[in-house]
Amino acid sequence: MARDTVETHFTQAVATLKAGAARDPGQPLREGGPLTGEQCRTLFQRQLDSRILDIAARWLREQQQGHYTIGSAGHEGNAAVAAALRPDDPALLHYRSGAFYLTRSEQAGRLPEQGIRDVLLGLTASSEEPIAGGRHKVFGHPDLAIIPQTSTIASHLPRAVGVAFAIERARALGVTAAWPGDAIAVCSFGDASVNHATALSGFNTAAYATHQGQAMPILFVCEDNGLGISVRTPKGWVEAAARRPGIAYFSGDGCDLADAYDAAVRAVRHVRTHRSPAFLHLSTVRLMGHAGSDVETAYRSQREIRADLERDPLIASARLLVEAGLITPDELLRRYELSREHVLRIALETTRTPRLGSAKEIMEPLAPRRADMIAKISPVAAESTVRERAFAGAPPEAERPLTLSQSINRTLADALAVYPEMMVFGEDVGRKGGVYGVTRGLQKRFGGNRVFDTLLDEQTVLGLALGGGVSGLLPVPEIQYLAYLHNALDQIRGEAATLSFFSQGSYVNPLVVRVAGYGYQKGFGGHFHNDNAVGALRDIPGLVIASPSRPDDASAMLRTCLAAARTEGSVCVFLEPIALYHTRDLFDEGDDGWLAPYAPPARWRETHVPIGRARSYGDGRDLTIVTFGNGLRMSLRAAVRLTQEGYSCRVLDLRWLAPLPVEDLLRAAELTGTVLIADETRHTGGVSEGIVAELVDAGFTGQIARVTSADSFIPLGAAADHVLLSEEEIEQAARKLLG
Repeated sequence: MARDTVETHFTQAVATLKAGAARDPGQPLREGGPLTGEQCRTLFQRQLDSRILDIAARWLREQQQGHYTIGSAGHEGNAAVAAALRPDDPALLHYRSGAFYLTRSEQAGRLPEQGIRDVLLGLTASSEEPIAGGRHKVFGHPDLAIIPQTSTIASHLPRAVGVAFAIERARALGVTAAWPGDAIAVCSFGDASVNHATALSGFNTAAYATHQGQAMPILFVCEDNGLGISVRTPKGWVEAAARRPGIAYFSGDGCDLADAYDAAVRAVRHVRTHRSPAFLHLSTVRLMGHAGSDVETAYRSQREIRADLERDPLIASARLLVEAGLITPDELLRRYELSREHVLRIALETTRTPRLGSAKEIMEPLAPRRADMIAKISPVAAESTVRERAFAGAPPEAERPLTLSQSINRTLADALAVYPEMMVFGEDVGRKGGVYGVTRGLQKRFGGNRVFDTLLDEQTVLGLALGGGVSGLLPVPEIQYLAYLHNALDQIRGEAATLSFFSQGSYVNPLVVRVAGYGYQKGFGGHFHNDNAVGALRDIPGLVIASPSRPDDASAMLRTCLAAARTEGSVCVFLEPIALYHTRDLFDEGDDGWLAPYAPPARWRETHVPIGRARSYGDGRDLTIVTFGNGLRMSLRAAVRLTQEGYSCRVLDLRWLAPLPVEDLLRAAELTGTVLIADETRHTGGVSEGIVAELVDAGFTGQIARVTSADSFIPLGAAADHVLLSEEEIEQAARKLLG
């Protein structure tokens, strides 16, 4: 449907409207309904501005000055949803939310022109655009409590549920959140999105919480135009999918402003009063196609297209005003032309504004990291009385040397004592203390509001964390096994990692995701409990990946990650080698060489581990073995045997897989001129590929070799030894390199 068709139909339809008897603009337009004439007049203008923004988007594209044509035409009824909410209710909106955004902008006391300019700056990819700065066309603004969403195929629903959860949990923790205590979260999406797994996860989590008597103040808004690009949504399907135990269902005609507002008011009242979820189903139409490049006639009949045109919500709102005697058709048409001229003039102005001009400028908000601030925050401990109470008078530095598991446990306890907004949660982490006992005792000491079990759904675990982080809390979710992370990887890739980038740091996800991973685990066999695939994490821009092997490193690095999350909003993944959790010995049985004492707070500053700094063992001059994770223990053992044979070796533990410690890597490589990479991840897509690339790119001219695990999933039992990197392979490769 071309834009000129939509415009022509609007002007012709408005010209034929018949004026009714004048009414008091302060009175409801319909008996029993809440929408007054004055409200209708205001909201109509926002609907009108949104429509003309869609026209401007297509005009800009024709001039090759615009870069986005997915519009809101036909969905302007969402202005009613914005009007029913407060401007401090956090909103996560889909890409057809122009009228909502303009209405919220005006609610917040901004001039109408400011909201219009925001959208146009986004369409023209201007670096002056207030939220993404030209990186993407999104609806978002830090002053409007609108959290930008770059892809709204339901991937934002788990986070939205997390925001609602955080509103209530912050109050329970007695900490200040980003939103008022009586706020509600709202997220909107299209009808096709109700079928996505992430949407089902969001709905299920909200219902699950309600079933257990937990507060969950979230409003789901489905704007149902009956199409997902060209795929039809069966009639009645959205309502059938929406009706779930614990979620109240409301419906309204999104093409009728009065009806949409009535339904929205009732739904919002339910959520705010009962602190329980509601699903608002608005029937809408889609005008001008999915986007500017969409040829609707390829999959829709002219009759269907015409039927949608007859339901144009802009005409319906105009009819309400004219029939109430609040405006004449001629005045409406004049207003339309004035608004059109005004918006297109601003559109032309935005084409002359600056654009992003360099990779450095584009990437600036991607991963801000002030090492000095992190180093300052990381060593901070709770006051002595608070800390003594947290450890019941038995601080961990007074214990015997600890295992990796014990060290992480004590560090989490120290962090919970110092950060009142911190939460530790996941599957089995509460009363049981995790599959491997890493969180044992934390719930008893710090309570169920701060250490708790979630339902068994990784998208939910991460969604709660994302919502908590953007709301001002400090989430530390646990993913039980590395293989399980792939069930919900887009929550990190598409949601967590992009937020700072597409909001210029206005919104961040302070997040430390603990993941039990890697291979070599005894007792639990097979792929899902032994997974050595990290390639999908390493290619996520800005993500911090910590991979500690030793207990002392784990403690210091976890404090670093928490400090980075809290000060910079960093998204961190903390990979914990399962096979080393309870390891005690390094060379011989009973040598306790893999244990380490817990550093007292007075030594935390000197033991601080900055992001991207490696750790070196030995001072050999013949060979540098570069490794991480389980590879560290194997490499240290191999290095001793090689030394006994007369070879002089040093071992470099990378500790960080992103960003790689390139400076330390190059320094260690140059000291020996010969590098062997012992990589327990796979030959293809593993960490060693990145290490080799860094060495080559830096101009290293020495010898490089690598040994890795095979390109295979990990089988059960002893068969795993055939595909996992072994000490023998490390030794053999070293001897070959050294001649």
